[in-house]
Amino acid sequence: MEQIKAIIVDDEKNNRIALHKLIEKFCPNVSIISECDSVDCAISTLEQTPPDVIFLDVEMPGRNGFDLLAHFNYQCPFEVIFTTAYSQYAVKAFRFSALDYLLKPVDPEELIRAVHKLSQKISDETKNKQF
Repeated sequence: MEQIKAIIVDDEKNNRIALHKLIEKFCPNVSIISECDSVDCAISTLEQTPPDVIFLDVEMPGRNGFDLLAHFNYQCPFEVIFTTAYSQYAVKAFRFSALDYLLKPVDPEELIRAVHKLSQKISDETKNKQF
């Protein structure tokens, strides 16, 4: 199974730590290559080291998760799994092609399903590139 490179973007350190631990425990095929506490940090990191997926919070001081997607003109070269405490952004997230939407506190079963969906999508895209 191919290793999936991920970045966690969340302004709250405790949330980043909790998600990182969940991923380590339940999703061994996901490698956290960076963590960011703001949209500006994320943009800089994403432009230098593009991951396969970002776990993205919505509400952050200054700029929000949708501002990050807008920076890439909503044509992100990575998948997006939203991790947020706010259910009201779900429809907007899927309009902007979010792969999944996890409510905090993140349920391990939902995280596993989201990562499985991500693995399947990456596998399908790899197969399609070969033909």
